[in-house]
Amino acid sequence: MTLVAAIMAVGVNAQVFVGGGIGFANTDNGDNDVTTFKFLPEVGYTFNDEWSGGVVFGWEGANKGMKKEWTISPYARYTFLKSNVISAFLDGCVGYSHAYNAGIDADGFSLGVKPGLAVKMGQHVSFVTHIGFFGYNHLKDNNTDEKLNNWGVDLDGNNITFGLYYNF
Repeated sequence: MTLVAAIMAVGVNAQVFVGGGIGFANTDNGDNDVTTFKFLPEVGYTFNDEWSGGVVFGWEGANKGMKKEWTISPYARYTFLKSNVISAFLDGCVGYSHAYNAGIDADGFSLGVKPGLAVKMGQHVSFVTHIGFFGYNHLKDNNTDEKLNNWGVDLDGNNITFGLYYNF
């Protein structure tokens, strides 16, 4: 009976949210001006004031025939600072991606933390931004079997996304 009561208590306080983010970057290497973009739909579930979980799935591309990439990344979100309007959170995430096109065939894996902010714009709508990535990335080129491993902090302008959430 205690387990049933606990599940009901979680269900009463829970909220489903949908939304996602977009990203945009421009790289100018002299004659080669490349614009990349990301489209990252998201669905999640808020368990209580501190914990949420969800999954991001999306697509990334470029304007000049370069690689295309799809990704899926489940996460657990811990909200460590919350006011009536602004919340700060950390998303602990695991991600898989596949890049293709223009001779590229590569698989990626990531494990890390994405910090973010949410601004409540109304009873059901929030503006959300993720800023950077702290963790591990692994990339394997399927054409050459070359592997790249990267640990660290990525806080450049190419790793910021903006989005809207609708909370049911």
